[in-house]
Amino acid sequence: METIAERLKSVQITVEQSTLDSHRPSNSVKLLAVSKTKPVSDIVQAYEAGQRLFGENYVQEGVEKIQMLQSLADIEWYFIGPIQSNKTRLVAENFDWVQAVDRLKIAKRLNDQTIPHKTLNVCIQVNIDDDKNKAGIGVNELHDFAKAINELPNLRLRGLMTIPKANQSQAEQTVSFNHMAALFDNLKKQYPSVDTLSMGMSGDIQNAINNGSTMVRVGSAIFGLRNK
Repeated sequence: METIAERLKSVQITVEQSTLDSHRPSNSVKLLAVSKTKPVSDIVQAYEAGQRLFGENYVQEGVEKIQMLQSLADIEWYFIGPIQSNKTRLVAENFDWVQAVDRLKIAKRLNDQTIPHKTLNVCIQVNIDDDKNKAGIGVNELHDFAKAINELPNLRLRGLMTIPKANQSQAEQTVSFNHMAALFDNLKKQYPSVDTLSMGMSGDIQNAINNGSTMVRVGSAIFGLRNK
């Protein structure tokens, strides 16, 4: 059985080769290791193999891991799940990034509850396929939503994230990815802080990078199948 370090290395090679194949600079696509439901020991193994960006979907579980790993000060913690109103303070105080902002009410609470002298990085989640089973704002809402986020002083608008509709063909997925890339390019022109297009997971790393992703979110290909 492959170790976490071996699986991580394999994913890193895939990310880097896909980046070069798409004629982009080496190391210009970041790898976010999605460690939800996995024990702290797995995160430590990935950390010791060089991984520094970790994503969690469950607030309490993520906060517990962050507190247990405080000695690893160079980890960047990403919250990538839906946020309930009563959990915004925990997210704002403990995480470095929030990748799935799609409600202004939640964004305002995160802004108000961020600890002094801290800026919380955020990506707007876009429901690129108008999929009723997926979260995210509609494409036609993006302009006004981005403007509102940018005006919140304790949040830094960093970009966009998406989860395409399940069971798409590669051609259909490519259309979705291209649409996201166009939205991202337009947003970058309006806001200098924007530099992140988070799209692509374990099963579609290459297609996402080939179509403009700057960050892929990979869980099972690094840590194995989830426990729940």
